[in-house]
Amino acid sequence: MLTSVIVDDEPKAIQSLSWELSNFDTQIKVIATFNDPEEALIYLAKNNIDCLFLDIEMPTMDGFQFLNKLTSRDFAVVITTAYDEYAIKALKNEAIDYLLKPIDTDDLEETIEKVKKHSFKALNSSNVEKVLLNFNKNFNAKKITINTDGKMIFLEPKEILFIESDGNYSTIYTTENKKIVVTKKLKEVNTLLPKELFFRIHNSFIINLKKVKEFYKTDGYVVIENNHKIPVSRQKKAAFLDKF
Repeated sequence: MLTSVIVDDEPKAIQSLSWELSNFDTQIKVIATFNDPEEALIYLAKNNIDCLFLDIEMPTMDGFQFLNKLTSRDFAVVITTAYDEYAIKALKNEAIDYLLKPIDTDDLEETIEKVKKHSFKALNSSNVEKVLLNFNKNFNAKKITINTDGKMIFLEPKEILFIESDGNYSTIYTTENKKIVVTKKLKEVNTLLPKELFFRIHNSFIINLKKVKEFYKTDGYVVIENNHKIPVSRQKKAAFLDKF
């Protein structure tokens, strides 16, 4: 059975959607509801769900700001709103669907089917990823696994020059002048990298220490292979020099 969470600042809206979802209680279950977006963020960081029903118009934090604050998002997102003008923006934020208030039962049924398909794909993708990661581990492979655009890319650490943050996205720059964009924050990418080779030199940059060619102390930047200039934050300067 699918599990879902509702986030909406209006108690009546939560009650209404919960009642509509109860008509599909053999397929989906509401396990938590929140009026406060901050409380919802804390809950989602600690619990796994299949679907989030998210209101857009909330006074303290709108739905799109909420999505940007999520530390990870491996569940389906359904936008709920009284205004159809948000439809395109919702889809750009990778919501699988949006529902107009008052919510129509037939529309909700179609949305649940989309959530089912999303969860099925996510489950299978996760299983494949586990098999491949175990394969790499068992054969002492030291490649870094990156998920992007529906595929898995395996990179040797020596292929990576640096990684740059772009909000909820990160761009990996390779020695072959390729750019790989992933839907992970920089701190998430950092957990995938061997600590002895990579260093977060700035809030927006992680560098491959083996690729550093020069360090300009006065101007506060390093030059790495392919002549990329990367800024060094004041707070990271001492720790960076300790690496050498």
